[in-house]
Amino acid sequence: MIGADDVRAAAALLGGVAERTPVQRSRALSELVGADVWLKCENLQRAGSFKIRGAYVRMARLSGAEKARGVVAASAGNHAQGVALAARLLGLTAVVFMPVDAALPKVAATKGYGAQVELVGTSVDEALVAARAHADRTGAVLIHPFDHPDVDAGQGTVALEVLEQVPDAGTLVVPVGGGGLAAGMVAALDDRPDVRVVGVQAAGAAAYPASLAAGRPVRAPELRTMADGIAVGTPGEVPFELLAHHRVPVRTVSEEDLSRALLLVAERAKLVVEPSGAAAVAALMADPAGSAADGRPVVCVLSGGNVDPLVLLRVVRHGLASAGRYLHVHARVEDTPGALAGLLQDVAARGGNVMHVAHTRTGGDLALSEVAVDLQIETKGPEHCGELLAGLRAAGYRLGDG
Repeated sequence: MIGADDVRAAAALLGGVAERTPVQRSRALSELVGADVWLKCENLQRAGSFKIRGAYVRMARLSGAEKARGVVAASAGNHAQGVALAARLLGLTAVVFMPVDAALPKVAATKGYGAQVELVGTSVDEALVAARAHADRTGAVLIHPFDHPDVDAGQGTVALEVLEQVPDAGTLVVPVGGGGLAAGMVAALDDRPDVRVVGVQAAGAAAYPASLAAGRPVRAPELRTMADGIAVGTPGEVPFELLAHHRVPVRTVSEEDLSRALLLVAERAKLVVEPSGAAAVAALMADPAGSAADGRPVVCVLSGGNVDPLVLLRVVRHGLASAGRYLHVHARVEDTPGALAGLLQDVAARGGNVMHVAHTRTGGDLALSEVAVDLQIETKGPEHCGELLAGLRAAGYRLGDG
């Protein structure tokens, strides 16, 4: 297994290549947790995520003959961009296999760094099969996104920076897909047993909890999450051994947790992250009481910021709904002139902002003299939602589930 010396050697290789990303204190999260919470902004890293660290270290250590054959990789986007940028810096040719539904900005960025992109399969695992076949066929060197000691050592340099920036940190909370980032950070902390690492996976793509319980990598039963950057079916052998050996706990977060976290980071920290990059913050928000160790500072790694604007729009809307900022109201009103206008006026009088109206005049459960109205209303939060519904009911409106 790799250790702190391996990570320090990787850091020496990355001098002048990887950015030393900043940390930013979050007052909102600090108040929630009851201890200082810092955000490690790898979303501001070159190519938009921590992946350049491991990709460059792995590729810089290839022999001359290996470099001449070029490299191949598989990724949903962040590792793809890291490999493409590292290949450009090192003067290597790169082919990257990406799932067919990979975010268009990530595909475009990978091509922009000079890599050849091939779209195949519906997951990183399927893209990885194609990448391995390409390596066997052409002799290109496979740059695995997480299952190699050099890659994990490179990712672990994030922890070295954190220790310098927040020297009294007690807990590092890290998004987990294949496990390379968390494993590298654990290795970097070999001589700091007082600092714990906590991993976080999306509940809809969580292979690690079952794998750690079984004592071996186990495939996730499903891959259904907006956090494509950590949607990995099976843990890597190298990172799994490290995380299991050090007994690193891995929590899971829901899609609602992820969307609320992304929204908080955007609103309160003024930072744009992708859903997987918000996973650590999601874990703190879901379980603030269990996040701090003895009141010492907590550091959340914002692992990436490569988000498709269309996905960001959907996630922000989802986050607003999860936070009680959107309310859906189903009401029945009399089919008379001015009835709909009266409903809208009553909503406005109670501080609701109507975003969408659907007006249905026919239906098996509607009387001849009534219509159904569905409203999507922007509110000020859960308390305001309750006040608005109570006010409409008091005004005589017949409401369905809201």
